[in-house]
Amino acid sequence: MASYQELKGYRDLKVYQLAYKLAMEIYHESKSFPKDERFSLTDQIRRSSRSVAANIAEGFRKRQYPKMFLSKLADADGEAAETQVWLDFARDCSYMPAKRVMSSLKAMKKWAKCSVP
Repeated sequence: MASYQELKGYRDLKVYQLAYKLAMEIYHESKSFPKDERFSLTDQIRRSSRSVAANIAEGFRKRQYPKMFLSKLADADGEAAETQVWLDFARDCSYMPAKRVMSSLKAMKKWAKCSVP
């Protein structure tokens, strides 16, 4: 990862890159969810996973205000927890293989380690 001085934007942050990659993986995986889940599980898992990356980006922009920065990281962490719940539902409803869910949860743990200030 680039040093603090070399950061040109939030896209340079490893934590953002991990969150974005996971959100895209979830998007592609959720394409195969049943149509009757379109406005419930599919929408929720996509929204919460995307919000992780979005909150990191917002936090980066507000980093000169420590309380705002920490608030956005806390929001990102909350969205990550919500995404974990939706992944559990996707697994238990047999929409995603358990192995794939475990891989996503492992990636989220890696994200969480990067995001702790």
